[in-house]
Amino acid sequence: MSSRIFSIPIDCTDAEALAEFWADVLDWRVKDRGWQRTEHGPDGVTIAPDDGGIEIDFRWTPDGPPKEKNRMHFDINPTDRDQDAELGRLLALGARQVDVGQRDDSTWFVLADPEGNVFCLCHTRIAP
Repeated sequence: MSSRIFSIPIDCTDAEALAEFWADVLDWRVKDRGWQRTEHGPDGVTIAPDDGGIEIDFRWTPDGPPKEKNRMHFDINPTDRDQDAELGRLLALGARQVDVGQRDDSTWFVLADPEGNVFCLCHTRIAP
């Protein structure tokens, strides 16, 4: 017997805004919202691809954005454009480039989402 990952929870201070950013990045949809009940109110937004599979849950937390590089991050690849065009799209959505010590000749870009969670945009295009 084994286990499988069902959901990737991400702590944040604005679940709606961060879910919208990542839904746009991944071309996923909002599957559920308002399921988390905290002193902050009804929070919690889930996004998922149309064909099901793994979900990402954005959960409100009072701690604020990460103060250091996160130890786990997403590596994403463009699917229908080259890396430079995808970089432009991600920056327009609200990502920003960050320096975590990567080399100048790296074939990937290190970015942060609107709450400072680091992720990498890889070079190779993959099938959608």
